[in-house]
Amino acid sequence: MIVLKDQIGQEHCFENTPKRIISLVPSISETLFDLGLEDELVGITKFCVHPYHLKSTKEKVGGTKKVDIEKITALKPEIIIASKEENTLEIVESLKHICPVWVTDVITLQDNTKMIQDFGMIFNKRTEAQKWINKIDFALKDFMNFVAKMPSYKAAYFIWREPYMAAGDHTFINELLKLNRFENVYANKQGRYPEVEIRKIRIQGDPELVFLSSEPYPFKEEHAFEIGRCTHHGKTVFVDGEMFSWFGTHLFKAFPYFKQIHTRIA
Repeated sequence: MIVLKDQIGQEHCFENTPKRIISLVPSISETLFDLGLEDELVGITKFCVHPYHLKSTKEKVGGTKKVDIEKITALKPEIIIASKEENTLEIVESLKHICPVWVTDVITLQDNTKMIQDFGMIFNKRTEAQKWINKIDFALKDFMNFVAKMPSYKAAYFIWREPYMAAGDHTFINELLKLNRFENVYANKQGRYPEVEIRKIRIQGDPELVFLSSEPYPFKEEHAFEIGRCTHHGKTVFVDGEMFSWFGTHLFKAFPYFKQIHTRIA
C-alpha cells in the first residue's frame, strides 16, 4: 500500500498501482505520456493537445472547467488527476464518489519537481520520473547561466482581454518571469490575475516589455497597438503561452524557447 498526500494536503491510499487514469489538465496529460503511461491514460480534456495523437486515441471527457461526469464514470477510472489552477473545486468534489481525485498545485519549480516525483511513486514510474527531473534540472542550470548575462526588464504578461487581465503573484507564470529576470509589474497587485486598466499602465509600473500570450486569449496586432500606446516606450512581444504556463515535463521545452525570446528583445 502507498499512502501519499497530494499538493493540497489530501491523503490518498493506493492498495495497487492505478491502471486507469483520467487527466483533467493538458500539461499533466503530456507529463503522463512522457512518463510512459500512455496505455493507462484513458480520458483527457479537449485541450490536451500534446502529443497530438492523444486527441484521436483517448476519450475526451470535457474541458478543464466543465466535465462530462457520465463519460468519466463509464471509463471506470482508478484515479483522476486535477489541478487547483485549472479545475474548479466543484469539479473535484463532484468526482470524488467515482475514485480518488489527486489535485496538483504547481506554483514554483520545486512544486513541479514534487509533482513529477509524486507521479513516479503513484504509478510505479520512479526511474522515469527521476530521469525527467534530471533532464529539467540540467536544462535549468544551463539556462540560469545563460540568463545571468542578460539584462533585467520590467514586464507585464497579459492573459485576457475584456477585461484586460495580467498574471500576478503566486502563479507559475510569475515564477518563470522571475527566472527570466523579468520583473513583473503586476506581481504585487491584488489577486493572482489582476484586472488591468491599460490607460493606467504607466503609473502601475510602466513595463518595458509587454507579453501577449497565445492562450487562453488569442491576442492580435490590434491589441498590441491598443496596449502599446498606453505605455511609455514598452515593447510588445507575442509569446507562446504554453511555454510560460504549462508545468510538468513541458518545462524542459521552455528553456530553449526562453533563450529565443532574449535574443529577440536584445
